Amino acid sequence: MVILGLLVVVLLLSFGLAGHGFGRLGRVGVRRADRDTRLRCGAALAAAGAAALYAWGLLGVGLAVLSTDDSGTDAFPIRPCRVAGAPEAAGDVVGHRVSYLPPRYVCVRSGGGTYATDDGPGYVGPGVLGLVGAAAVCLLLAEASAGRSPGAASQRPPADRQSGDGT
Repeated sequence: MVILGLLVVVLLLSFGLAGHGFGRLGRVGVRRADRDTRLRCGAALAAAGAAALYAWGLLGVGLAVLSTDDSGTDAFPIRPCRVAGAPEAAGDVVGHRVSYLPPRYVCVRSGGGTYATDDGPGYVGPGVLGLVGAAAVCLLLAEASAGRSPGAASQRPPADRQSGDGT
């Protein structure tokens, strides 16, 4: 149930960030957008991509959990823990757990060892990390360019400005 709730939240976040990025660019226009706007929209779109990729990993893990809960005559060994080409690998599996960062379905062996299945794709963790890093770099560059822009002094709150009498 946690996976389903998290999946809904992550998907809403992904669509919200994508809507913000594309909407702001659509209002201003791509050719008329300044560097700050492009960088902030790029950050929103990179974060949306990271959220969508994380949702993809959660979907795979959620489907594995769903097939685990589907008991019956074929319930042991646990279906997601069965390794193609090595059926003896799942023979000593005593349980499973879900890892959320990165999204993985982990099979627990009787000796205490664990192994992750392919239900949560291996590229999700590095992909999300790369996209979050790209979003952070875009935001840092946008803040740096906003601080250097000629209009930045006029955008400061009145309390930060010096008085006009020369003091």
